[in-house]
Amino acid sequence: MAAVLKLDEFNLLDDGECDARIAAAKALLGDRLCILGHHYQRNEVFRHADFSGDSLKLSQMAAKTEAEFIVFCGVHFMAEVADIVTHGQRSVILPDLAAGCSMADMANLAKVEKCWAELAEVLDPDEAVTPVTYINSAADLKAFCGRHGGIVCTSSNARAVLEWSFARREKVLFFPDQHLGRNTAYGMGIGLDEMIVWDFNKPMGGNTPEAIRAAKMILWKGFCSVHQMFQPAHIKHFRERVPQGKVISHPENAFEVCQNSDFVGSTEYILRTVRASEPGAHWLVGTELNLVNRLADEMREKDVTVEFMSPTVCMCSTMFRTDPQHLAWTLDNLVAGKVVNQIRVPAAVAEPARAALDLMLEVVD
Repeated sequence: MAAVLKLDEFNLLDDGECDARIAAAKALLGDRLCILGHHYQRNEVFRHADFSGDSLKLSQMAAKTEAEFIVFCGVHFMAEVADIVTHGQRSVILPDLAAGCSMADMANLAKVEKCWAELAEVLDPDEAVTPVTYINSAADLKAFCGRHGGIVCTSSNARAVLEWSFARREKVLFFPDQHLGRNTAYGMGIGLDEMIVWDFNKPMGGNTPEAIRAAKMILWKGFCSVHQMFQPAHIKHFRERVPQGKVISHPENAFEVCQNSDFVGSTEYILRTVRASEPGAHWLVGTELNLVNRLADEMREKDVTVEFMSPTVCMCSTMFRTDPQHLAWTLDNLVAGKVVNQIRVPAAVAEPARAALDLMLEVVD
């Protein structure tokens, strides 16, 4: 039986050699292979994707494909979701296992279970609180929600999920991204004075029992390191320079950034909105650099200007870990009959996690 090809040998190849190997492997594997590419991937990898999109769209594509091998050019939690929604019937592969998500890492099962136990000192969380996890989270947190009557959300369906949650219980514990929770809830008419932040490094999250009882939204103290870079000052300077311009931001941005934006929505919403603009339009976009640069190149031909919000280069460093060398190594091993870096979620975790994901799809259908 052939040995697994060593990654070190591929790390010495230049991007051109990797491109040729990737193309050859795709031709040999044919319909047995499906490559999924997240919008935040670098161009050198993104160009090889059979399907592109945000995490939810790509997971839906994973569920539909008949391909034997699903190579997910994204980060770890995305590959986990793909394995969950395909019921473990496909080989889901992450080219670089170091491709994680700093936001997802800000909430882990031990911390969330500790939070739940501390909430139980003040109220009955299984009666009063719906746990809602952003899809940008580990599989065991999705399973936690599944076991406690909770649900998963994405940036595009967070409002519908929160409406469902509040129709069932009076409070929501939202993790791991505080900004998506705050921006969405505020847009629903929930006041900032009805929200508290749960600092997982402090007893009771740094809150008094009275504050917990009064809160409707309990926001986990997590954030996206990329979207933390954008500031209201960036928007102010843009409006001074381009008075007729429009600002569009992702809801993972801070509250003040979203409040100062003309439009707020998911990556798919951002793409759809900018692509629909008339010639001469000028946009400031507050989301990841690779996506914005590709959108700027695309819209330039239509006489639409697209600018990145921050003057500082800001890309998702964990997404950037997936390079042509890792992708070529992954595919050449598949050609040789070897599956490397397979992501498999244990059944005990996958089943309740799938329940929370299925509930989301049912609620927003």
